[in-house]
Amino acid sequence: MAAPGRRCPGCGSAELLEDALYAQQQLVCAACGCVLAEGLLTTTYSEEEHRREVAYSQSTGQKEQLSRCLQRGIRRVQDLCKVLQLPTVFEETAVSYFQRAMQHPAFHLVSLEKKELLGGCCVFVTCRQHNWPLTMGTICSLLYAKQELFAGVFLSLQKELGLSVPALSLADLVKTHLNSFRLFQHSADIPAPFVEDKEKMVARTLQIVELAGETWLVTGRHPIPIVTAAAFLAWQSLQPGARLACPLARFCRVAGVDLPPPAHLRLKELLEILLRMASQLAWLRVFKLDKKTVVKHIGDLLQHRIFLLKNAFCVEEEEEQHAVALGEGSPGSPRAVAQEKGCPVGIKHRQEGGTRPLLPPCLIQPRKRLRMAAPSAVDSAISGDEPISDSEIEQYLRGPEEIRAFSKAKAWP
Repeated sequence: MAAPGRRCPGCGSAELLEDALYAQQQLVCAACGCVLAEGLLTTTYSEEEHRREVAYSQSTGQKEQLSRCLQRGIRRVQDLCKVLQLPTVFEETAVSYFQRAMQHPAFHLVSLEKKELLGGCCVFVTCRQHNWPLTMGTICSLLYAKQELFAGVFLSLQKELGLSVPALSLADLVKTHLNSFRLFQHSADIPAPFVEDKEKMVARTLQIVELAGETWLVTGRHPIPIVTAAAFLAWQSLQPGARLACPLARFCRVAGVDLPPPAHLRLKELLEILLRMASQLAWLRVFKLDKKTVVKHIGDLLQHRIFLLKNAFCVEEEEEQHAVALGEGSPGSPRAVAQEKGCPVGIKHRQEGGTRPLLPPCLIQPRKRLRMAAPSAVDSAISGDEPISDSEIEQYLRGPEEIRAFSKAKAWP
């Protein structure tokens, strides 16, 4: 049967016929055999024999769509592993995690953007489980994704699949983070004095990060700002003559990395530690060192850091013992005054101009607590209607022995 009013787009012929192939109506050009339109889909041969019309959601087309989505995700995971140059075992593990995640009901109705990040999360989990140094920022830069959204998908994957993800060691994190710096090769965007040898900078940065760990600057903090500040100090100390005038913000711009906001605070804390260590070194006491000039002597300070830190602790202990010996008993001593005001002796001594002890920053600069308002006279008045706890009731109940002793004392009949 010909279809009037239509022509074949291939040859322009008007001889179009409707043909039934396996109960599927098709519009075919009789001249060239081009198929112009197809009819309804069927799923099985039994339904095709009975000429039943089948909805698309119940046909093989829906299953093919799901399989194509899974195949695209698997290819994305494999391509990401190839870009990161991961071993074959890592690729197989990441693909298996992705297949499990796609079969989980929690990821069936998520957005397309989150499904695309799901493959990156599987690769990230695999690298962490095999102790492969990979940061979340590296994955996000390859996928052009926001770290907040990636972190949400990662936490959901870890929770739904019950995956154990170990933390990355700080030394591996330093090496991985410095790999993204653009300071190790000469280019037109980087000035010649700013180029540095990669091995020297990684070694010096590791020493500074270890120093930060020994002085409690790492505990409870995000590691990236600390590593960034340590890398900046290591880079300056290797060639201080041409780099001391470069601020941290410009260093991050030239290196091509983001500047985390807490990095300025971590840099300030590291410089304070270095100044304290320099004050304990004999040949540096003749110089008037500040936060800029102390960078020139970071190599010497790191070389003797164990002795300098131990010496700093001994000085603090001697000062505290001397303060205890002088003022523990006298009521007007500085120690007694500090205790009366509720201020620790070490912090009071630091406020008076002495050297502060090597303590965690949360103890040196504690957060201010809000003071509770003093109760008014109306609230503090006793009305007799206050609730009584069980412990208070037990105080008024007397036992048999207490009753006999009380009766003898009162001489009751």
